[in-house]
Amino acid sequence: MGEQPVRVLACGDVEGRLNALFNRVQTIQKKTGQFDLLLCVGEFFGTTPEAEAEWQQYRTGAKKVPIHTYILGAASQETVKNFPGADGCELAENITYLGRRGVFTGVSGLQIAYVSGREALQEPAPAHCFTAKDLSALVAPLTSSSKFRGVDILLTSQWPRGVWHYANNPEVNTKFCGSSSVANLADKLKPRYHFAALEGAHYERLPYRNHVVLQENAQHVSRFIALATVNNPAKKKYLYAFNIIPMKTMDPSELVKQPQDVTENPYRRSAKDKTDTLKTGFSTTEEEEEQPSQFFFDLSKKQGGGHRGRGRKRHPDADGRGRDQQHDGDGHHQGQPKQPRRHPQPTGPCWFCLASPQVEKHLVISIGTHCYLALAKGGLTPHHMLILPIGHYQSVVDLSSEVVEEMEKYKSALKSFYRSKGERCVLFERNYRSQHLQLQVVPVPLDRCATGDIKEAFMVQAQEQQMELMEVPEHTELKQIAPPGTPYFYVELDSGEKLFYRIQKHFPLQFGREVLASEAVLNIPTRADWKECKQSREEEEESCKQLRDDFQPYDFAWDD
Repeated sequence: MGEQPVRVLACGDVEGRLNALFNRVQTIQKKTGQFDLLLCVGEFFGTTPEAEAEWQQYRTGAKKVPIHTYILGAASQETVKNFPGADGCELAENITYLGRRGVFTGVSGLQIAYVSGREALQEPAPAHCFTAKDLSALVAPLTSSSKFRGVDILLTSQWPRGVWHYANNPEVNTKFCGSSSVANLADKLKPRYHFAALEGAHYERLPYRNHVVLQENAQHVSRFIALATVNNPAKKKYLYAFNIIPMKTMDPSELVKQPQDVTENPYRRSAKDKTDTLKTGFSTTEEEEEQPSQFFFDLSKKQGGGHRGRGRKRHPDADGRGRDQQHDGDGHHQGQPKQPRRHPQPTGPCWFCLASPQVEKHLVISIGTHCYLALAKGGLTPHHMLILPIGHYQSVVDLSSEVVEEMEKYKSALKSFYRSKGERCVLFERNYRSQHLQLQVVPVPLDRCATGDIKEAFMVQAQEQQMELMEVPEHTELKQIAPPGTPYFYVELDSGEKLFYRIQKHFPLQFGREVLASEAVLNIPTRADWKECKQSREEEEESCKQLRDDFQPYDFAWDD
């Protein structure tokens, strides 16, 4: 019988890491025998000089590709230059670019439909994007045949929007993930396997049906698999191996067998399901807005004071003692007159209020009008600093405008200071189980890694812990997405890019430090916990004296 299975490997974004990929493939082939083809989705080429050098070795034949490899086109403007045009062609021995869109049928009869790049959001479409015309040109010839049952494999770079409905949840931000055009395409083409990438995540969805039970004849199921980036530090799966007998040669009764864990089709949700989601969508946002304050009160009772509830940016009572924690929420003291120019006071002891007896003043580097700068206790690096408000504010979203303004001045002074030392800085804040805002500022040597690597490290390590870091759009203030009282974690990169995570229930307290200490960034994993990095008081005083002198030329507070 011609029912020979084809042995296939599928791979996520390679991003130019060709040696890593092909070495891995060779290891697998040594163990389990030769595969027939390798299908790569997402971004195949990288943009670094190392990636370019690796590519040249394969392009010239100096290194051999160990398997027939088929790749999709560019998924960003930066990699368009690696492709001669929209039509497929061989780019190097054993590496074939499939083209902008089309159907590739192997010798075995295996049918692979593919679409390169991302969905175009404007006309004319950039070279790394596909349009509605591309999709109809792909779908029409296939589905017009009365014999059409589906394709064996569909390759897209983008995820299909909503693929997670009726199934296990992926570790991605489902709000922004995927394209509805790709979902529509998958619905029409009924692939037995659909691979995608670009999200840096590994996700194997439960198989879904392509027919309506009791109303239509049974059809084969579809499996959606998203793959991570080659050699990602979190070791998420980026290669998927499987055997497939082409639909053409398969016994129809075998083909339509339904596995036990099969689900409904995510792309054909009934109108009722959709409106339900909308309804719950609205109600959850309202609930979420209210939730955090409640959560915060419980937390502060445990911790003994200091937390302010939702929307409170109010001053302490006239006697300066602040109010009782329990009456703090939407309390009835709101009509109290504001006291200008007085720094808010804590309700209990605070380690970070400058006027507080608990504050370790020998760690202070600079004092402004509204903020001060201190050496981080048990810092990740010798120049790890904190920007803190002088008054008692819990988080960035609680700050008044003049405090924000001075905080920005300290940020740019620090950026210049670190730049003079060949470093870029990463800022982060954890507004969770803390009562006084500490903006952590950690320098990373420019030659250690690029900003993109730091961003990826945060994204990847967050996903590992089932957390979705969201990119904050440019010109968006943090308080627009986090009402006061919302527990959150926030990172600001030297490029101005900001990442945000709204804390749900639990959050690893050392997360910011752990990411920066990890191999991908500073590679000092033993320093992830500040308690392991403590210095004696004398050492701290010495470090501070040195740092004060170093920072003085950049210190605007000194000039004032």
